[in-house]
Amino acid sequence: MLRPMVDADRQPVLDLIEATNFFTPDEVKVAEELIDIYLKNPAQKDYFIVVIENEQREVAGYMTYGPTPLTEGTWDLYWIAVSPVEQGKGYGQKLVSFLEEEVIRLKGRLIIIETSSQPKYLPTRKFYEKLGYTEIARIPDFYRPGDDRVIFGKYFR
Repeated sequence: MLRPMVDADRQPVLDLIEATNFFTPDEVKVAEELIDIYLKNPAQKDYFIVVIENEQREVAGYMTYGPTPLTEGTWDLYWIAVSPVEQGKGYGQKLVSFLEEEVIRLKGRLIIIETSSQPKYLPTRKFYEKLGYTEIARIPDFYRPGDDRVIFGKYFR
């Protein structure tokens, strides 16, 4: 089941973010800040967060997304993570499919996803490519020397 995040999901989502071992402590703090903005300010329209549950109704994954400021119809997928024990079961694909359906429904035209060029992110980049996203830009040494910002995009109109 895919649904909007609620307060009770906060700790399970933070736990799964930590469990992936993909995010630095600073990145985890940013993810937590966005979660808190979303949960504490329901009227805000900058960030939306959904969770997906496994068959036991436990949080298996989550995604933060939102409209890109100062653009017409562009959306950002800010964060996506699936619990390591739930990876490979299609939860990530369902989250991205949900985002694509939302963007189309809202007459959006482009989804942007940014990630790292580090070798540990190769499966992540392959995942986006498998879903039809194309590398549209790369900024060398963006995050730190030897760690490029890789930008994927997918157009819908």
